[in-house]
Amino acid sequence: HFGPEGNYLSLYATPFFTERHHTPWGAAINYDGNQSRAVRDFMIHNALYWLEEYNADGLRLDAVHAIIDDSTPHILTELAQTVHTRIRDRAVHLVLENDKNAASLLGARDGCYDAQWNDDLHHALHTIITGDDDGYYVDYADAGLRHLGRALTEGFVYQGEASVHRGGKPRGEPSAALPPTKFVGFLQNHDQVGNNALGERITHEAPEAAVRAAVAVYLLAPSPPLLFMGEEWATASPFPFFCDFGPELAEKVREGRRLEFARFAEFQDPAARERIPDPTAPETFHAAVLDWSERAQGSHAAWLAYYRTLLDIRRREIIPRLTGIEGHAGSFAADDGSLRARWRLGDGTDLILNARLSDRPAQISKANGNARVLFATHPDDAMAEARRMPAWSVVWSIGGQGA
Repeated sequence: HFGPEGNYLSLYATPFFTERHHTPWGAAINYDGNQSRAVRDFMIHNALYWLEEYNADGLRLDAVHAIIDDSTPHILTELAQTVHTRIRDRAVHLVLENDKNAASLLGARDGCYDAQWNDDLHHALHTIITGDDDGYYVDYADAGLRHLGRALTEGFVYQGEASVHRGGKPRGEPSAALPPTKFVGFLQNHDQVGNNALGERITHEAPEAAVRAAVAVYLLAPSPPLLFMGEEWATASPFPFFCDFGPELAEKVREGRRLEFARFAEFQDPAARERIPDPTAPETFHAAVLDWSERAQGSHAAWLAYYRTLLDIRRREIIPRLTGIEGHAGSFAADDGSLRARWRLGDGTDLILNARLSDRPAQISKANGNARVLFATHPDDAMAEARRMPAWSVVWSIGGQGA
């Protein structure tokens, strides 16, 4: 989409926009109407520019659910086909953000994409460790562990089911037939942090033990993980929404931001809304700038070591086994705060997750056979093969021939 200020394209290139479709940002880009060929070529060649001139490893396409194109082929299909046809001497990664959960865009056929940011996985994890149930989190609060298990093993949580947040409308397409490498897992990103009223990080919203467990889950799952800046050392810096507009638009954005959160109980009092940072103030931007010296200090250094340990395990034990992993590779069982999941990896070994995502411990039955423990948040319990899972504990194991 184009910004609301400083955008004069419509004055000298009117065919770029259409009133036939509308988006949250105004008139839609004209991908399917009169003179749309030039518009489509402009967008496709813009993608090629970054890949060919700057040798970017790939592109992440933002909010493609807001792209409206009634023609065939769809602009997303044509873009992917063109990129993969033009660039054959190296791998190019095309990744989507798509609220529609369109699994059909992630297949193996020509014109498909390599992966999608898995908002469902984030929302399920976030709901479990924070207890949030407002806004879009309402769709995950009823059965957080079951939703998390499905996101980990099948990709999308919503695969055609009705979404309460969307007024009961069905959302998504079946995704279990896709390999888990098609879904990017994360616990933080610019949207999920910046959309908070105060720009709080997850470490400001949830208990440390809960965050450590969630991190262990998503960093060692088969899906490729995404880290947000400063996450790996639990930075103290927030990431509030900020922008730079002229005075007239700045006032509208400032007031709109505060009205956006007026429906939340915490901000129903006008005085409370005054705590929401002014998006146009320089100090709001400066608050988001990372302090890199934190990495060597106290708890921040401990968090960084924790992430490095997990990523090293992933590099050594998980990534070499992902080649050839197929769809329907995973299964799960969730019950009363405990989650157990299993994946058949590309080399025929089984990756096994046992997680206690609750503030209460639980007794479990040992069912991992001769599986080798890769990582445990509470190693004394795991290595002793205890039948007890402490609160907020995670154990990853690998079994089968070649483990």
